[in-house]
Amino acid sequence: MIRVSFALFVALIGVVFAADQATLEKGQKEEQRVCLPCHSLRLIHSQRLSRAAWNRELDKMAGWGTKFTDRDSLLEYLVADYGDDKPVTPPVISEDGRKAKQ
Repeated sequence: MIRVSFALFVALIGVVFAADQATLEKGQKEEQRVCLPCHSLRLIHSQRLSRAAWNRELDKMAGWGTKFTDRDSLLEYLVADYGDDKPVTPPVISEDGRKAKQ
């Protein structure tokens, strides 16, 4: 009985992770579709905002005319990858010590 319960638990974890990964992938596609026409990825990805702050940003963009098809997935993606609990990626430095162009 314990083996069956453990196997079921492991299977459910896999399903939950797959669903989360699918949501994040949808969110990234939504970012490409709705954010990149006006913003660079550097601008978006350099921010580290809370869920509430990302939500306000999306509200602000909707107020300026952005048409989301999957706003919830976009929000999940932004919070998961660029939330206020994520470290900022340091800039790429070239061999001569200068910041490399990206």
